[in-house]
Amino acid sequence: MTRYAGSRAVVVGQEPGIALAIAKRLVEGGAEVLLTVDGQEERARARTELGSAARLVVLAPSAAPGDRGALAGELGRWGGTGEDGGADLLFAGAVDTARPLLPWVRDGGAVVLTSPVPPDTAASDTAVSDAAASDTAVGALASELAGRGIRVNAVAPGCIEAPPAGAVPLPPLGRLGSAEEVARAALFLATDATFTTGARLPVDGGLGRRP
Repeated sequence: MTRYAGSRAVVVGQEPGIALAIAKRLVEGGAEVLLTVDGQEERARARTELGSAARLVVLAPSAAPGDRGALAGELGRWGGTGEDGGADLLFAGAVDTARPLLPWVRDGGAVVLTSPVPPDTAASDTAVSDAAASDTAVGALASELAGRGIRVNAVAPGCIEAPPAGAVPLPPLGRLGSAEEVARAALFLATDATFTTGARLPVDGGLGRRP
């Protein structure tokens, strides 16, 4: 499959299972992928899943922008910034994670953020407030980058498969979702939703709409 052939993508600051699922679909589609991993154990897992098709950078999710030199160095191998080089697609865990990397996103590219919904508080006032804040942040970045033709959207995963110790209540669809399903939604926003920006797409089996 060569759906993403010729595209360059950066996957950074995501939950490990979701990040790996996104990277795997991109690699299978022929994209060049740069994936950050948190430690050598995750690096080994990613290498097993992706082979040599992706470039891996060990970077803790909590790393400050100033500590991202290795990532910037890898991005530099793709050439200049803006329309002259860099990445076509950026998948990042949050606006703060994405912002230092925006100079390396090509004009006309796409940014997809992740805005998870805590399953045990999805209907609480706090969760509603957090969702509203996330919507505002996504919309603000979308407006900021519209002049460069860069679309900014977000996926909001909830009730995603977790280890037994992380068991969560089932959403209205009656089952837990998978990292693969979150990856498909993220890639839809990145590559198919070409006239959509500033949107936040729930991937939670209906949890966010439960009364």
